Amino acid sequence: MQLAGPIKMMKTTLVDGRATYSLPIGREVIEMNSLIGKPIKLTFIGDISCSNCGNRTSKSFSQGYCFPCARSLARCDMCIMKPETCHYHLGTCREPEWGLSNCFSPHIVYLANSSGPKVGITRASNMPGRWIDQGAISALPILKVNSRIDSGQIESALKPFIADKTNWRKMLKNEVEPTDLLEIKNGLLEKIPELINHLEAKQLDDEMLNINYPVLKYPTKIVSLNFDKTPSISGVLDGIKGQYLLLDSGVLNMRKFSSYHIELTS
Repeated sequence: MQLAGPIKMMKTTLVDGRATYSLPIGREVIEMNSLIGKPIKLTFIGDISCSNCGNRTSKSFSQGYCFPCARSLARCDMCIMKPETCHYHLGTCREPEWGLSNCFSPHIVYLANSSGPKVGITRASNMPGRWIDQGAISALPILKVNSRIDSGQIESALKPFIADKTNWRKMLKNEVEPTDLLEIKNGLLEKIPELINHLEAKQLDDEMLNINYPVLKYPTKIVSLNFDKTPSISGVLDGIKGQYLLLDSGVLNMRKFSSYHIELTS
């Protein structure tokens, strides 16, 4: 099989507790789980197309955009990384219509265990994809709010008590212990009762979700692969976790190279 074209971050689904992956490449979508255990080769063929306007760009910004789009799109603004800094109410949102539909919709505050317990936020419509993208082995929704800024305020309030980032190296080596997220949830919510009431956040009673990944062998040492430094990357695909391909030659973050034109051979 040989396909070529611009790639996007891998699409994910959860089937009977197991993550499944597909890679959009050009006009095709490749089922990546079927390639596990087989040799593959990925070659950057030199072009990058902005995922918004389609124009060629010599460098990718904000994971797949040209510089002008990265400066003009709300989805590339700092408030996407720090939702508590939302400035929509000030009338300065880069894309008010997009901001209204994306940020003023139900959001979930959750706990996940990817390299250890962490707190995070996501749109209610983005579960469980968000957790799979982070390589979490378990996740638990704890609160539902009406907007992104509300979820960001709760996340910020919980940061003194729990991590909000994943150690990606530990995640890829599967150096993570099972954790009772429900017990952690109960302790955390006791820390912020006033904020929960003020934001009218709804406490959720969901069960903890466990996620298994299609991995034959986890790396014992992390070697990060990069199309900018090594245009041609090959190896046996040992597995997939998060948005990473785990090759016997190293790990490759496919999300980082969204909009790169890649030739895939298997």
